[in-house]
Amino acid sequence: MPRIETLWGPWEPAPLTEVVALFQGLAVPWWVSGGYAIELAVGRSYREHADVDISVLRRDQQAVRALLAGWDVHAADPPGLRPWPMDEVLPGHVHDIWVREHPGGPWRFQLMLDEADGEMWVYRRDPRIRRPLSTLTIVDNGVARIAPEVQLLFKAKDPRPKDELDFTEVLPVLDRVRRGWLDEALAVAYGDHPWRARLRN
Repeated sequence: MPRIETLWGPWEPAPLTEVVALFQGLAVPWWVSGGYAIELAVGRSYREHADVDISVLRRDQQAVRALLAGWDVHAADPPGLRPWPMDEVLPGHVHDIWVREHPGGPWRFQLMLDEADGEMWVYRRDPRIRRPLSTLTIVDNGVARIAPEVQLLFKAKDPRPKDELDFTEVLPVLDRVRRGWLDEALAVAYGDHPWRARLRN
């Protein structure tokens, strides 16, 4: 995987299999998200990944912090990163956590906090968009990944070239229901998004 320099130190993402193995010991729901979730939906590798994303519900954050007790864990709290103490409940504006084995080492994966209201997942950028938590993830070989249409919604805000590639690669495997959900969600969140026409073709 590529090494990427940032203001807060380099990224050398851990292999996805290693991160998944770590989270197998977590008692609360978790799932693979980001570009890897799209690639798993496609069923083959087609690009490099600059990071590894794992998501959990915000309400389960303390269980995750306990799992990562031996790691160096920092919250992305604008304008920068700060350590996440074991006993802190993160404020609502913090949803991105960087994780590495030890201070000074490379960052290995990201933890993302997702919102929920009871048994409904809530899109943090527009709480009008919701869906049952039971439909949020897909389990393959014992590993949960976020539904591709939901990950695409996150990628749709300001698509980078890799987001456009992910959309193009996964579009053929999206069935009518998944395309319809994403089309409606894009309409609510972003209006006349350019992906909507392609979803309907």
